[in-house]
Amino acid sequence: MPNFRNDRIQEELKREIDRIIRDDLDDPRLTGTYSITRVDVARDLSHAKVYVSVLEEEARPNVFKALKSGAGFIRRELTRNMIIRHVPELQFVEDHNIAYGIRINELLKQVGADGSRAQHDDEQPEEH
Repeated sequence: MPNFRNDRIQEELKREIDRIIRDDLDDPRLTGTYSITRVDVARDLSHAKVYVSVLEEEARPNVFKALKSGAGFIRRELTRNMIIRHVPELQFVEDHNIAYGIRINELLKQVGADGSRAQHDDEQPEEH
């Protein structure tokens, strides 16, 4: 049986954590393009894994340092902004899905470009 309450809490946490990070967390290490991709919450709301995707490889370590050091602040803000009995402990986890998708897309473009070049090389000009 699906747990709709847990799904709603996860989506609300995802939106609110993203808003807090972008609007309220003032840390110069938060640079580059990053996104909260999903939040997995334990059934008892004791802890939550927050999956974050960072596109720029060089910004990734600093973004995660900033998020881990700001986890307490983010949790306090969640307590203020959400009507929830217990706000979970937050654990920020690296999510490679977006970067993986971009890489697959680049590879498919290369294969498509190589395939069209090979097709044109195979064609022989017609003799009249």
